[in-house]
Amino acid sequence: MQKQVEVSLQELDLLAQALKDEIIKNKVLLLYGEMGSGKTTFISALCKVLDCKDEVSSPTYGLVNEYRIQNSKIYHFDLFRLKSKEEVLDIGFEDYLDQNAICIIEWPQLVEEYIEAGLKIEIEKIGLNRRKFSIFKF
Repeated sequence: MQKQVEVSLQELDLLAQALKDEIIKNKVLLLYGEMGSGKTTFISALCKVLDCKDEVSSPTYGLVNEYRIQNSKIYHFDLFRLKSKEEVLDIGFEDYLDQNAICIIEWPQLVEEYIEAGLKIEIEKIGLNRRKFSIFKF
C-alpha cells in the first residue's frame, strides 16, 4: 500500500475512517511531520473512529498516553523530547510493542529499527487548512 491524499482539517475523520482497518491490522503507525502539521489532530480523529472512550491529548511531557478501545488499547507516543535510543528503551518501548495493542508514534525516528512492520504516514502542511498525507505500508 502506498498512496497520497490531500485533505482539509475538516476531512480528517473521513481519512481516519478510510484507514481504520489497515491500522487495526498493522498495529503500528509511525507519524512524521513538522511541528503543527496535524499529527495529534489526526490521532484524535483516528481514536474517534476506533470508538475510543478516553480524551486524546499530546503526550509530549508524559511520552506515552494510553487510550481504551473495545477489547484493546492504543498507546500514543510522542518521542519529540527524547535524544537517544537509550531513553526510548528506558521507558519500556519494546514492552509496549509486545502487547496486542495499537501503537501510534509521533516523531518515530529513534525507534524505526525496532519496528518490523506497520504503516508510515508523512503529513505535509500545504496550506492553513490543508494537509498532504503520504501513506506507506512497510
